Amino acid sequence: MARTVTPFLMFEGAAEEAMNFYLSLFVDSEILSIDRYGRSEPGAEGSVRLAEFRLGGQRFKCIDSPLGHEFSFTPSFSIYVDCEDVVELERAFAKLAEGGEVLMPLDNYGFSEKFGWTNDRFGVSWQLNLT
Repeated sequence: MARTVTPFLMFEGAAEEAMNFYLSLFVDSEILSIDRYGRSEPGAEGSVRLAEFRLGGQRFKCIDSPLGHEFSFTPSFSIYVDCEDVVELERAFAKLAEGGEVLMPLDNYGFSEKFGWTNDRFGVSWQLNLT
């Protein structure tokens, strides 16, 4: 049986920037640990070998991949956020959408009074919902 289940985000050189950006958007968020590549290791020196952070109580892990690859994030997997406050939802959505791509603008879609879906500038997909 699985001991824990943790979303894992793989970046190519932007892991720390993305992590700090996400932490700025949601309360109860913090960096739990960062391990960096050293001089003679496969990743760029100082980049993120492995980091763990928490957003709104949910733990995540992320890395800067030491290898280039021909794939990125896809909206088929997204981070779903229930917001209790419309101001928080609108602020987070606007920041996440900057430099990204809005898939569904904030609106009432029947299943939610206010919902929006966007890919951020790093390619990570986010669904934000007012509860």
